[in-house]
Amino acid sequence: MKSWHALAFLWLAYFCPGALSCPALCKCYQRRAEVICNEVPLTEYPSEGLPKNTTMLTIQFTSISSISEEQLSATPLLQGLHLYNNHLQNLSADLLRGVPQLDTLDLTENKLSVLPADVFSHAPLRNLVLKNNQIDNADAKWLHDQSNLTWLDLSKNRLTKIPTALFQKLPHLEVLDLSNNHLEKASVNFLDLMTKLERLNLKHNKLTTLGEPLLQHNHNLTHLFLTRNKINKLPQNLFQKLAQLRILSLDDNQLSHIPAGLLDPLISLDDDGLDLSDNPWLCDGKIEYLWRWLQKNKKKVFLPESVMCAGPESLKERTVMSLTESEINARS
Repeated sequence: MKSWHALAFLWLAYFCPGALSCPALCKCYQRRAEVICNEVPLTEYPSEGLPKNTTMLTIQFTSISSISEEQLSATPLLQGLHLYNNHLQNLSADLLRGVPQLDTLDLTENKLSVLPADVFSHAPLRNLVLKNNQIDNADAKWLHDQSNLTWLDLSKNRLTKIPTALFQKLPHLEVLDLSNNHLEKASVNFLDLMTKLERLNLKHNKLTTLGEPLLQHNHNLTHLFLTRNKINKLPQNLFQKLAQLRILSLDDNQLSHIPAGLLDPLISLDDDGLDLSDNPWLCDGKIEYLWRWLQKNKKKVFLPESVMCAGPESLKERTVMSLTESEINARS
């Protein structure tokens, strides 16, 4: 057995020079062709010593502030690159030319703001994470037309407008996260070409309403997160095409009423799948539709006892579920 290991070592050393090397401060896992540099005092990208057969590289919690096309080219077989919580400020337009198999790029929690045209167009990316940076404009020129992206995370940035032109290049997108930005308006056509979309996260923005056509082409949507916006009105047919929706969060908004029939198309909601809490529900005659729907679908509502009346004064802090028909009719 020992001789077999020795022969394997010599074979790797002779036919795959560099395969047994490993950068200082990093850990290399030869069997799965993975390198991890985690919470180490790195100030430069560790291209020296990286095994050429590396397919997965993670560099996180370091002081690296730049990365070049030449440095990435040291690992031409790279499929996944995770650069979480470093000090990256800029990326070159040709950064990904030397990694033609790169599938996943995670740039979470860096200091990126303005990115050049074509920066993500030189690799067949399917997963792109730009979470927690300083981006205020997501440019359509980042990607070529008909991008292969299926997952895009732009959460915790500084976006004030929906980057519609960028999203029109993403017909294969399945997951889109725009949470924790400063979005005030959702253009009604920005999702039109994303017919494969399954998860949409718009929570923690400043949206006040959503246009009725917004979700008309997203029949595959299963998760929709709208928590902590300023939504005070929803159109009657907003959810008309969402028969596959399982999770819907509308909590912590400014809803006082919802139109009759709004929730009826949601036939696939999970148990506890709908969150309506922390809204200022006005328990007058217009609350009847919600009241009747809750009576029939209590199991589908997360903490139904937290769906409470904010007014009128005589019903304040009563749960909508606890109202009687006579109390509702008296205020019609």
